Amino acid sequence: MSGHSKWATTKRHKAVVDAKRGAIFTKIGNQIAIAARAGTDPETNAALAMILEKARQANMPKANVDRAVARAADKSAADLIEETYEAYGPGGVGIIVEIATDNKNRTLPEVRHTLEKNGGRMADPGSVMFQFARKGVIFTSAKGDEIMMAALDGGAEDVVEEDDGTTIYTAGGDLAKVRSALLAGGFEISSAELQYVPNNMVPVEGDNLAKVEKILDAIDDLDDVTAVHTNAEM
Repeated sequence: MSGHSKWATTKRHKAVVDAKRGAIFTKIGNQIAIAARAGTDPETNAALAMILEKARQANMPKANVDRAVARAADKSAADLIEETYEAYGPGGVGIIVEIATDNKNRTLPEVRHTLEKNGGRMADPGSVMFQFARKGVIFTSAKGDEIMMAALDGGAEDVVEEDDGTTIYTAGGDLAKVRSALLAGGFEISSAELQYVPNNMVPVEGDNLAKVEKILDAIDDLDDVTAVHTNAEM
């Protein structure tokens, strides 16, 4: 698929490091609180089940998970707002930034400052988004024909084998269905989430390569940022 890039692999490795130092717990907690608005039972709330799976992968303490779930029902807690920002990075690459915040007046300036400090800029709504499609993305350490056939039989659109496993792409509305089919087939899933997948990649090389990696890392490190997507081919 045209949307695959080194950044996807980088994010997986970065998530492991962040989990070890606890930096990812705030991000996952916000995602749990938002998903739990639709119901606190993961058996009937597929979105919550997928985020809880992410929490388990990060070894997030149960107390943190319970607090995040309870936050959805706490009327006195500050409401979390989900927003998506569009931006351009070094070399003209497109960047999509997903955030969850209880204070937009704090988060938007933080994102803008981080972009400008690292050679990027905010973009007008719609000017970057059209270059991406909202897809379900599943990653598993399993490899080979068996996982490929199981994914395609389950309704996946594309399957890409990588060095450390297999990435499976689905239509946005089929993510939970394909995930369930793979689990029923006995496959262990490392992550399953909706992502903005680029329709076409923008090659990045030379000095811009290091600049793009730096700006993506800097944005991803912000507490209120839940996901970063790019069409940079690195």
